[in-house]
Amino acid sequence: MSAREHVDVCVVGSANLDLVARAERLPAPGETVMGTDFAEHPGGKGLNQAVAASRAGATVAFVAAVGHDNAADVLLAVLADDGIDASGVRRVAAPTGRALIGVSADAENSIIVVPGANALADATHVPSCTVLLTQLEVPVEQVEIALRSARAAGAITVLNPAPAAAIDASLIALCDVIVPNEHEVELLGGVSRLLAAGAGSVVVTLGGEGVDVHTGGTMHHLDAFAVRPVDTTGAGDSFCGALAARLAAGDDLLTAARVAAAGGALATTRHGAVPSIPTVAEIVSLMQASAG
Repeated sequence: MSAREHVDVCVVGSANLDLVARAERLPAPGETVMGTDFAEHPGGKGLNQAVAASRAGATVAFVAAVGHDNAADVLLAVLADDGIDASGVRRVAAPTGRALIGVSADAENSIIVVPGANALADATHVPSCTVLLTQLEVPVEQVEIALRSARAAGAITVLNPAPAAAIDASLIALCDVIVPNEHEVELLGGVSRLLAAGAGSVVVTLGGEGVDVHTGGTMHHLDAFAVRPVDTTGAGDSFCGALAARLAAGDDLLTAARVAAAGGALATTRHGAVPSIPTVAEIVSLMQASAG
């Protein structure tokens, strides 16, 4: 797809091929368990979030790096199918990223990410956008470049700090919204540290316990939507992408977070990452059913 002059959401991040093994339970350290199923799915937090934002109704551009291999062809086809501007995806001399994912019968997962081409991501040329969304599966210096340039251009800046890593206060201060889960927020020093460092708001996803939105000196809790989960892979990415889409559409943060919570909940009801990401019609349907 050719480059757009302006998009609702620009996602800077990773693109991986997910190798997913299912078993009755996840192995303990040093243990081998027998699997029940294996599948390959497009994934990577960046690609997942780009797809989620697009399916939630936003125009989306994706900035990433992939290799010259069949995995890259699979991922680029996904972007094309979802109408995402892939002109910012570079093909580089490194293998496309991979994620090794174990999923248990009770829908928990463990993930090992091998960055590959993601380590060569270049955020020097971020397109004009209303919302910039990024994560920490690409080099942190590229994350900072993306946030800084988007902030200078007047975009809303959103960081999903996953996988959790030590980040400087100077980077935190570039974020209008930071979206960690309950584990990541503690590794980052807690909500108070993020707000003190200059984050505009902190949205903490709590899985089946809902979402805490910390903004303007107050905390608002949103309950989770009632669904029957089968696989939590991609749920957080679905949340982040939908959140960015709704912020770009002009929703306030609490309204956007409620829509995003519905998107994240629906993602747990299907297997895989990209295959589980819901459409805007599905999100609206769940919200209407829950309200009724």
